[in-house]
Amino acid sequence: MESANYSIPPEVTRVTSALKEAGYEAYMVGGCVRDLILGKAPKDWDITTNAHPDQIQALFEDTYYNNDFGTVGVVNGETDNQTLKVVEVTPYRTDGIYSDSRRPDTVEFGVTLEEDLARRDFTINALALDLDKGHVVDPYKGHEDLETKQLRAVGDADERFQEDALRMLRAIRLGAELGFGIEQKTFEALSKNAHLLEKISKERIRDELIKTIMSPYPMEALLHMKQTGLLDFVLPDLTSGIGITQNHSHIYTVFEHLLRALQHAADKNYSLEVRLAALFHDIGKPMSKRKAENTNEYTFYGHEVIGSRVTRKALEDLRFPKETVEKVVRLVRWHMFFSDPDKISLSAVRRMIVNVGTDDIWDLLNVRICDRIGSGRPKEQPFRFRKYKSMVEEALRDPVSVDMLKIDGVRIMDVTHEKPGPRIGNILHALLEEVLDTPSINTEEILVSRAVALSMLSDEELVLLGKKGKNRKAEEEERELEELRKKHKV
Repeated sequence: MESANYSIPPEVTRVTSALKEAGYEAYMVGGCVRDLILGKAPKDWDITTNAHPDQIQALFEDTYYNNDFGTVGVVNGETDNQTLKVVEVTPYRTDGIYSDSRRPDTVEFGVTLEEDLARRDFTINALALDLDKGHVVDPYKGHEDLETKQLRAVGDADERFQEDALRMLRAIRLGAELGFGIEQKTFEALSKNAHLLEKISKERIRDELIKTIMSPYPMEALLHMKQTGLLDFVLPDLTSGIGITQNHSHIYTVFEHLLRALQHAADKNYSLEVRLAALFHDIGKPMSKRKAENTNEYTFYGHEVIGSRVTRKALEDLRFPKETVEKVVRLVRWHMFFSDPDKISLSAVRRMIVNVGTDDIWDLLNVRICDRIGSGRPKEQPFRFRKYKSMVEEALRDPVSVDMLKIDGVRIMDVTHEKPGPRIGNILHALLEEVLDTPSINTEEILVSRAVALSMLSDEELVLLGKKGKNRKAEEEERELEELRKKHKV
C-alpha cells in the first residue's frame, strides 16, 4: 500500500537513514504508523530492523540496551523535541512459548519483517512504513480495519490473548481511545480467555485501566469489560451495582448510573481523580439499600461512607499511588454535600472546604455535576449551580479582616509595650481602615510605625478609630459579596 506524505521528526529519519546506509532494513512500525494513517500525532516512534542489537549499537554513539527483547534505545543529542530524546529500535523477532501468559520464554532474532509482524497483537498495529519507498507493508489488512474502525486480532485471537493476557485490556483500551468496535471473533476470544487476567500483575492492570478511564469513551469500554467478564478481574466491586434499581430521581441502575457519570467526566475532560470519583461515588448503594417503611421507595443511608471504604480497597488493590487514593476517597466520602440544598450554608461550605481541602472543593462540585448528569437529568439546575459556585468563591476569598495585615497583636505589644486588652484590638482595626484606603502601606515596617503612633492616643480616641475600622470592614465585605453575586447572577 502506498503511503501519504507524513511528517516524520528528524530524530526518527536520522536513525532509519543510518541503518539503511549500513545495509540493513529499517521500518517504522506499530502504533506510530497506525496514528499517522489516522491523521493523529504519534505518542511513540518505534523502528524495526533486521540488524541485531549489537549491530544497532555499533551505528550510534549513545545507546542503551537493558532488556531481553532486543530493543535498543538510541539517545539523541541536542534536540528541541523533548519527547524524542530516545528512539527505540527493535530487531525483527519471533517469540517462543508464553508460559506465564505475559512474556515469551524465548526470543529469536534474525527473522523476516513478515514474521515479526505476525507476532503482533492487532491488525492495525501490524503495519510497517518504509520511509524511503513511501510504502506501507500491511499483510493483515490493517488499513481496511482502520477504515472500518474495528479492532481485529492478528491471526488466531485465542492464541494472541493466551500469549499475552494483557492484550485483552489493550483491546478494550484501544477501542475506547480510537472509538473503534471490536471484531466478533476477537470479542468472543475476550470472553473465552478473561480468566487469564488472574496471571497479570495489578500494576499492569492499573496502567491499562488508567488509560481506558482517560480515553474519550470509558463508558463503552467498561460495558465491554462487563459483557466479556473482564470486569470481574479489573473492578469487581462495580458488578455489585448491576441490576440495582434506585428511586425516582434516578432512571438508571446503579451500575449504569456510575458509567454515565464517568462518561460525563470524560466529556468534560476532568482529571483522573474526578473520573474515578464519578465512577465510584455510589459504589456503596448496593450494600446500603433498604426498603422504606410504608412506601415503594428505597433508602441508601450512609452509602457515601460505605462507598469510600470500598473505593479505598479497590484502588489500593490496584496499587494506585497513595495521593490518588486519598483524594478519590475524600471525593466519594463527601459527594452528597452538594446534592442536598438544605445543607448549603456558607458556614457549611467552609466546613466542607476543611474536610476536602481548598484544592479539591471545585473537584467535589464537578463530581456533583457528573452525579446529576449520570442520573438521567439533562443538567444541573442553572440557578442552584451558580449559587453553589458563588458560595464556594465566597468561602475561599481572602477575608477583609485584621488577618490580612502584615502585623498582629503580639508584634504590636512588642513594639508599643502595650498590655493585652481592648486597646490592641482597636489599634488593629484602626490600621485595617488605613490599609483599606491605601493597600500599599500594608508592610510590617510601615505598620509598626503606625502602631507606635496610634498607641500614643487616648482610650477614647482609639475606641473611635477602632469602631470606624470595624464599620469599614463590614462595608468592604458587603461590597465584595455583592460583586460575587453579580458575577454568578444570584
